[in-house]
Amino acid sequence: QVQLVESGGGLVQAGGSLRLSCAASGGTFSSYAMGWFRQAPGKEREFLARITRSGGSTDYGDSVKGRFTISRDNAKNTVYLQMNSLTPEDTAVYYCAADRSGAIYRRARPYEYQYWGQGTQVTVSS
Repeated sequence: QVQLVESGGGLVQAGGSLRLSCAASGGTFSSYAMGWFRQAPGKEREFLARITRSGGSTDYGDSVKGRFTISRDNAKNTVYLQMNSLTPEDTAVYYCAADRSGAIYRRARPYEYQYWGQGTQVTVSS
């Protein structure tokens, strides 16, 4: 129902910052809670952040609290992930995902999201 396209990934030095974007189309963006996940080779997909439909509430994974910030602009059908103080351990493919359930509580498992983008590579050099 909704298509998601991530952008903004790339190569950044340790300690640097990067902002990822996820553009949505084909659905009513404001009806979806949105999440960000990442996956490094050989590792499970990791929950990073979630934002409610209106943007009034956010939730973060423990590994990125205080460093990453999720936000959304419903007028632009876009969700963002601002990443600061990056380390090589942040190197991964980053995915955005949409949740149509309407749940207001934390949802941190990949199977709790119905729609996924193609991913964007983030590489942090030391």
